[in-house]
Amino acid sequence: MPLTSPIILALIFIGASLLHGISGLGVTLVTTTALASIYPLKHAIILTIFPSFALNAMTWLIGGDKSIWQNFSYYLKNYWLLALMSLLGSMLGVKLLLWVNASYILLLLAAVIAFYVITAVSGKKIRLPATTPVLIGTGLLAGVIGGATNAMSTILLMYLLSASDDKNTIAKVGNMCYLLGKIAQIIILWQPISALPRSDWTLIAILTIVSMVSILFGIRLRHHLSQQRFRQLVLVILTVLGLRVGWQGIVGLLG
Repeated sequence: MPLTSPIILALIFIGASLLHGISGLGVTLVTTTALASIYPLKHAIILTIFPSFALNAMTWLIGGDKSIWQNFSYYLKNYWLLALMSLLGSMLGVKLLLWVNASYILLLLAAVIAFYVITAVSGKKIRLPATTPVLIGTGLLAGVIGGATNAMSTILLMYLLSASDDKNTIAKVGNMCYLLGKIAQIIILWQPISALPRSDWTLIAILTIVSMVSILFGIRLRHHLSQQRFRQLVLVILTVLGLRVGWQGIVGLLG
């Protein structure tokens, strides 16, 4: 990697985590899309796994009116089927990274980003019926997309918005599923992960630490800054990155 790459990567993760802490929007989606325009998608996802794992664990287990153990047991007990479906779907989704031409996955990522941005800009929140068949289907589909592109939230939220009106519950359950998706990625991609040189592990450790600090700082700033303005900024960034990733996918297929 070029000498400037660690600095650029750190800035990407700091910026995305800070914006997520302030606005509550997609740190994993922003970092994955940004890195996918620099590295092959599989390597981009590998670099985001452990920072995202730490942030998802923090959001699921810390905060609210429950202890860490209560958060763990309560949400897992009440949403275990959704978590299981997300995990199984994620394992299949990660396999797609190994089986399918990366250009198709990039186009899928671009399509998911377009859906995410359009629904956010329009203000329309698509809700799915909170039934068991819908839960199973949504969990599997969200897992597949999340495992392949790190964009699980765009699908999963359509079910969670119907299953609960409590923002804290939606955040906790969502991050529980995202965390299990990271576990699936680690399991399936363990061979390339374990083959990473020590310099990459050092870089990943740094990215994880700066992400954790940045998101906490962003949360502290949340009450002092305009969340709406930062949400708009995240959407603009995602739109630009999504167009770039989509173009990469098209060029890859035509080439």
